[in-house]
Amino acid sequence: MKKLLLSMALAVVAPFAWAQVSETTTTTTTTEGSGTITEYTPGSRIVLKETSGPRTYRFGKTVTYVTRSGKVLDSDVVKTKIRVGVPVRVHYVGTGDNVMVDRVIVDED
Repeated sequence: MKKLLLSMALAVVAPFAWAQVSETTTTTTTTEGSGTITEYTPGSRIVLKETSGPRTYRFGKTVTYVTRSGKVLDSDVVKTKIRVGVPVRVHYVGTGDNVMVDRVIVDED
């Protein structure tokens, strides 16, 4: 009788003891590009002339504009500093043609 109860208990507990736990990990890579602005549409996209040729970047929901030293630029200053011909660096998330810019760094202080 004890063996029968023990066997039944093990049969009920066994699936939980050997259950597999699955885990999904998502990696987000932030990368940087740099070049001279050739086209700029505020809030939408920026095209940079890079050493490998022109590259288009789309803007994310929030984009921070900063100077090389890290000073955040307000919207009035952005309107005067971000224009065609200005060298910048952009921080973006994503790969290939699906990249979203979250920070634009003006190469001047």
